[in-house]
Amino acid sequence: MPQPLTTCSPDVLADLVVANWILYDEGVLDGFGHVSVRHDKDPTKYVMARHMAPGLVSDAEVLDFDLDSNPVVDIGKRYYSERFIHGEIYKARPDVKSVVHTHAPPLIPFGVTATKLRPIYHMSAFLGTGVPVFEIRDAAGITDMLIRTPELGLALAKSLNGKSFVLMRGHGATVVGSSIQQAVYRAIYATMNARLQAEALRLGDVNYLLPEEAAKAEARNDMSVHRPWDLWKHEALSRRQRR
Repeated sequence: MPQPLTTCSPDVLADLVVANWILYDEGVLDGFGHVSVRHDKDPTKYVMARHMAPGLVSDAEVLDFDLDSNPVVDIGKRYYSERFIHGEIYKARPDVKSVVHTHAPPLIPFGVTATKLRPIYHMSAFLGTGVPVFEIRDAAGITDMLIRTPELGLALAKSLNGKSFVLMRGHGATVVGSSIQQAVYRAIYATMNARLQAEALRLGDVNYLLPEEAAKAEARNDMSVHRPWDLWKHEALSRRQRR
């Protein structure tokens, strides 16, 4: 019998596959970017697709990685070169159960200007604790901007500094969550916030959420993450059934 590519539960595998589809459908991922989930039976592993476009991921393309980002079963195909983002964050943050790495265009300007990404409405309240910006030059000098090594993955993980979201100058952003549903929610609403904030700044001064407001709104939203998740999942499955 061939060794299975992933030993996570069927529910976790199904959620990871549909998370890829949701993030593609919502414009957070395109042909690039990736999402992972910590293994539900072995916290020293995480689960992610092989090197491919997120919108094309199926359960047959998903496999286990150890926290050094090596495939547990090497299928002899390419893997995401930036998988070290995921492995090093899982090492550094035992509370994290899912990681999304995105290049969503609305986020990019906030990583290359002095304008900070701040919560403009209650749905993005998780941004209220602050959004660090990872400067890869400080970690490794002149690079191709990608997190291709464990050392760069560790530097990015440290820049999160206990927060849920980090911008990456000239590259994109990485978001973490206590579940795959929460990570997907945060990735989508951070992108929406960036779009709304840019529009508001063109109109004039912006009245952002106070930290106290953000904390209360985040606690309330965390109780209802299943609502948008169920909708996004239903829409993603329906689109693929029609194809």
